[in-house]
Amino acid sequence: MDETRAHACTTRRRFAAVAAAAAAAVAAPALRAQGKPEKTRVTIAVGGKAAFRCLPLTISEQLGYFQAEGLDVEVIDVPAGAAPVQAIAAGAADVVSGAYEHTIQLQSRNQFFQAFVLQGRAPQVAVGVSTRTFPSLRSAADLRGRRIGVSAPGSSANMVAHAVLARAGVKAGEVSYVGVGTSADALAALRSGQIDAMSNTDPVMTMLEHRGEVRIIGDTRTLKGTREVFGGPMPAGCLYAPQEFVQKNPNTCQALANAIVRALKWLQTAGPSDIIKTVPEAYLLGDRALYLAAFDKVREAISPDGVLADDGARTAVKALASFEPTVKADKIELARTYTNDFARRAKDKFKA
Repeated sequence: MDETRAHACTTRRRFAAVAAAAAAAVAAPALRAQGKPEKTRVTIAVGGKAAFRCLPLTISEQLGYFQAEGLDVEVIDVPAGAAPVQAIAAGAADVVSGAYEHTIQLQSRNQFFQAFVLQGRAPQVAVGVSTRTFPSLRSAADLRGRRIGVSAPGSSANMVAHAVLARAGVKAGEVSYVGVGTSADALAALRSGQIDAMSNTDPVMTMLEHRGEVRIIGDTRTLKGTREVFGGPMPAGCLYAPQEFVQKNPNTCQALANAIVRALKWLQTAGPSDIIKTVPEAYLLGDRALYLAAFDKVREAISPDGVLADDGARTAVKALASFEPTVKADKIELARTYTNDFARRAKDKFKA
């Protein structure tokens, strides 16, 4: 090989090396957030941990996905509604596992929280009427003047009930909403006649439905049912935290998002025996078969990758503005209520 050709080969090799280095530099941002978490001990507050809307959180905890990300996570179960955010205000929690629309509610009160990984792409709430009280219900309009059980006033269950009733021309002030929780207390409230109908999550609603104790009149456990109730996609369960926390602890938020997205991927292929072996026995409400039947109902409502769709955020603010008079849709900065940066990196990492 003459000197000119040798020089050309060397030049090509150097160019290839430089190009490879440049490509690695471009890819580097996807890995930057993988550094050591700024805060390794994290407390997550959740209202009704046994509900399916929190299943990805439970899977992350039970299968050690948080530990794999270098986190020591404590999950505290508090009453549904405002209690999880109150836990943050009191310094008892760092992050909330709750409904995305809460970030919109909070912003309307000048409290800026940001969702950073989605767990559910539908609310997973069903509205059922007591078959004992209403053996021949004609329409949701018959519920005027009645008591509607919800997980907590102001909760997602409350909002879904409002949306279903509004479609039948029933205004919020024409019914009474009663907080009944999300598990055994909710079952007892309906069976004892304390409430005439209930808007709640699974496995409670599937259990009542299978036993013929309720007739479902509104269902957001499926994507189709959610569109029928809200007119579009409606994001639901997510991890969210004060915006300041997200900004100061990006590696911690990335680690949390990684664990949740890994759990979401696991749930996409998990079989019945996998679920039963992983979920705490107390969550099954004494009936494994019904628990699995409920899981089948909500399976498609579980986010596949943790990413919150922009059109879903727009549906949420519209729905919330119709439910909460204090929420003015044109005043809400949606871009400040969620970020997909962490979820997308986790999605790439786990090929979710």
